[in-house]
Amino acid sequence: MSDKFKNSKFYQAMKNPKVSRAIYISMVLVLVAIAVVIGITVAANRTKKPVKDPSSVTTTPSVNDTGNIPNGTEQPNDTQAPDDTTGSSGPVSKPLPTFSLPTRGNVTEFHDSEVQIYSDTMNDYRIHLGIDIATLEGAPVYAAADGEVSKVWSDPLMGYCVAVSHGGDSVTIYKNLAKDLASGIKAGASVSVGQQIGNVGNSAMVEVGEEPHLHFEMTVGGLQVDPLEYFSAKDVASLGVDESYGE
Repeated sequence: MSDKFKNSKFYQAMKNPKVSRAIYISMVLVLVAIAVVIGITVAANRTKKPVKDPSSVTTTPSVNDTGNIPNGTEQPNDTQAPDDTTGSSGPVSKPLPTFSLPTRGNVTEFHDSEVQIYSDTMNDYRIHLGIDIATLEGAPVYAAADGEVSKVWSDPLMGYCVAVSHGGDSVTIYKNLAKDLASGIKAGASVSVGQQIGNVGNSAMVEVGEEPHLHFEMTVGGLQVDPLEYFSAKDVASLGVDESYGE
């Protein structure tokens, strides 16, 4: 040790028993304080960890190599086969039915949700949701599939309308009808495929300049779709034939 360090005030102070004792006590206090802080931190972290409710913990019995539950292990009671009519989020929707034409005639306007077409009545271009089946005024209009009448209303632009809900979250919508509907057609009524729900009218103000026709729309899962994609090829082909009402 050099003489310079031995002669320094720090070294002389360290040789003083009182000073040395004070330094040792201070160091011990610092170590104790650090230990207390660490202990408090660990305890706080432990209290933050979620504790599982024993009643919410389910145990699965072990299965031996043969695939059987070992003797003495009680098998849970909820091992029944799943119900075909229900799913994890509720009832499973019935599949889409087979759709039949609601009336006979020629398709004069096709479904297009993007390209605007010219309207003779309104003298402008607009999108056309659904198809127009031209026929004689008064021609019968039939339910396209089994279902339930979900709504009957009068629209200021599309005239007298009926909506029928079907399986597969599908809905068929019949517009430009005559005012008087078929007997028993009201909201909540069940209808069968081919059952008459009304007649072709001339009540749609935005299409009154066109020849008599049924304006027919369809939705699946709440989205507008092209009805022609849900009819059989034979039915679609028949719409290209000029058939007269009553034949």
